[in-house]
Order: sequence, then C-alpha cells, then structure tokens
Amino acid sequence: MAKTKSKKAGSKPSLKTISNSNPEPTLEEMKKLYEEMLLIRRFEEKAGQLYGMGLIGGFCHLYIGQEAVVTGIQSVQEEIDTVVTTYRDHAHMLAKGMTPEGVMAELTGREGGYSRGKGGSMHMFSQEKGFFGGHGIVGASTAIGTGLGFSHKYRDDGGVAVAYMGDGSANQGQVAECYNMAALWNLPILYVIENNKYGMGTSAARHAAGQLYARGQGYGIPGEQVDGMDVFAVQAAARQALDYIRTGNGPYILEVMTYRYRGHSMSDPANYRTKDEVELQKGNDPIIKLKAMMMEEHNVKEEDLKAIDKEIKARIKVAAEFAQESPELPPEDLWTDVLIEVE
Repeated sequence: MAKTKSKKAGSKPSLKTISNSNPEPTLEEMKKLYEEMLLIRRFEEKAGQLYGMGLIGGFCHLYIGQEAVVTGIQSVQEEIDTVVTTYRDHAHMLAKGMTPEGVMAELTGREGGYSRGKGGSMHMFSQEKGFFGGHGIVGASTAIGTGLGFSHKYRDDGGVAVAYMGDGSANQGQVAECYNMAALWNLPILYVIENNKYGMGTSAARHAAGQLYARGQGYGIPGEQVDGMDVFAVQAAARQALDYIRTGNGPYILEVMTYRYRGHSMSDPANYRTKDEVELQKGNDPIIKLKAMMMEEHNVKEEDLKAIDKEIKARIKVAAEFAQESPELPPEDLWTDVLIEVE
C-alpha cells in the first residue's frame, strides 16, 4: 500500500490530473452494493419496530433513504481507513463490517452489544473495525475525524480518516477550525457532508448560506457536490476524493445530496414537510433504482431479488433475536468502564 507523502505548499495538482477511472460495474458488483444497501434498510426498519415496542430506549435516528451514501463511499475505502460519524450511525457501522447482532444488541442495551449495552444507539465503537463512534454532540465527529487524520499522518500508515457530518453540523464553528488545521497540516481526511435537506426540522435553505462543499475553498480544500441517491455517483466521487487524499494532497470535502424518509429521530413526526415531498423523494430511492438497473441491464429476475431480500430479512431477524436474548448488565456494572489506568 502506498504511503501518504507530504508535498510542498502550492504543489497540489488539479483535480483533473487525479485518476478518476470508474469502470462499468459488473453484475456481481451491483449485487454486492444492492445487498449492502438492503441490509441497512432492513436493519433500520427492524430497529424502528423494536423502538416502537419499547425495546430500544433513548434516542434512535434512522438512516432510511440515505443508504447509497455510506455504501458507495465504503465500497472504495481501504481496510486501514478509519470512520467517525454522527448520531445517525447504524449504517456506518454495518458498512464498516460490524455485525448486525452486535449493533442491535447495543441498541437494546444488552451485554452482547459493541459497548456492552452502555452506549446505545448514539455511542458505540469498534476499534478493531476502525469505527470510532457515532457522536451526539453536533460537529464532534468532524473534530474527532481531524484527530484521526492527524494520527494517520503521524503513523505514516497510508490510511485516510473519513468524517461524516450532517448539513446542520456543517454550520458549527469547530468545523471551520478543523478545515483550517487539516489544510495547514495537510492531513489525510475526507469530510463527508450528508445533506439530507433538513437540520433537525429546519430546511437547509433556511439554515445554510451558499454551497456547503465550497466552504473549504478559503483554506485551499477542494470540494464537490454529488447525487447521494445514486450509489455509483457516490462511488465515483469517493474514489476520486480518496485517490486525491491518499497521494498526499491533504483534505477533501464531499457534499452528498440525499434524503431521509423518516423524521429526524423516532420521536419526530416530521410535520415540517409535506407527504407529497416525501413521496416525490421516494421515487428516487437508491435501492429501487439499482434493482431496476440490474433487471434491465442484466436480465436479473424479480424472484432472484426477492430471494436476496428474504435472506437479509432472515439475517436481521436473527440479529433481533440475539439482541433480545442477550442479558442486561447487572446494576453493579454501572461503575465499570468508567476509568482506565495506564502505566
């Protein structure tokens, strides 16, 4: 694996000189992306059901509708890369290779969860998988991600930190500070703005001036806006961005235009948008589009795709059963995992 190399100020190439080879996907690659997105969709639907049954406490933010974003980006990442994100995080864990059983058990507060049931929906981690958490503080993922980028550069391991934020997070002051440090220190980090058009209940048109991807220009950070409802468009943009970063050119910003079909969280009735708006966006569903593409271009049969869906639903059912059967922690464990002493 090529290591990240430092370059002198002013030596950054034009993006046109960066490799942007995006070969036509094979049917096998299409199926893999389809399965990944469908796994996230079915997982989130089941999480919504368990929340409604009172088995998931606290907050729960679903990713339904945004599956193409993390699937497309993760498909072109390398194993050494690290990921950090916000509280809408279940999909990022699954895309990074964390098991549905471990994630679902954490959602239900059980010992079999990734944080032993102590983190819940918004705060679980897997250092083994290079996933450094979902974070409830708005903008925190950007700051932590910048630290991860610094770590990759310090270690000279060739890795890239991928830090996700929402369109609301992009307005936080610490984001501008992170852009400055990342550019100044030429850090290997990809900032991903998942613009689902609403910061909680406020439309981006009312809370954000200008184009979010362009906010790095003052620091010399290139950016791009991409259709986040098209997994191949996301994949192509991410491939170019990661190539740019991995060859020593410093940070990059991707603003991925997407849409969440559910409310901001499970407790949000989403009265700030019309049913017609949501239905219109559902007509652009990334999973349905990929399904239609496979059927049209490769003559994939409807029954074959139904079989994939059935298999994934069975897998999610097993994960939900594991979560409910995993024991709750005893009360005395409230005092553990609080402090670690390092010699």
